Amino acid sequence: MKKSFLSIALVLTLALSFTSCRDTKKADSVEDAVENATEAAGDAVEAAAEVTGDAVESAVDAAGDAVDSAVDAAGDAVDAAGDAVENAADAAGDAVDSALDNAADAVKKEADKIKADH
Repeated sequence: MKKSFLSIALVLTLALSFTSCRDTKKADSVEDAVENATEAAGDAVEAAAEVTGDAVESAVDAAGDAVDSAVDAAGDAVDAAGDAVENAADAAGDAVDSALDNAADAVKKEADKIKADH
């Protein structure tokens, strides 16, 4: 039993001596890798924020252009409707004038007939 405890103690001592003499460069490289990964993640977040900001700005510009185009189109439609109303009013006025002239001519002809008959 004593020998087994001594054997275990010897094995543990050897294991600890090999472990404590291990090179610490690997630990440094792990820290560097973590730092590099952190920096890369930060850069990726900044790039994504910039791209998102550019996309939002482009969308706002496009929406503004669409609104401007819609306002221009509505203005053109109002102008066209106003011109159509003016043309319709002119045509109606001309039709009324023509109807009045025709009625006046018809009344005159009938009056002349009546005068001629008397």
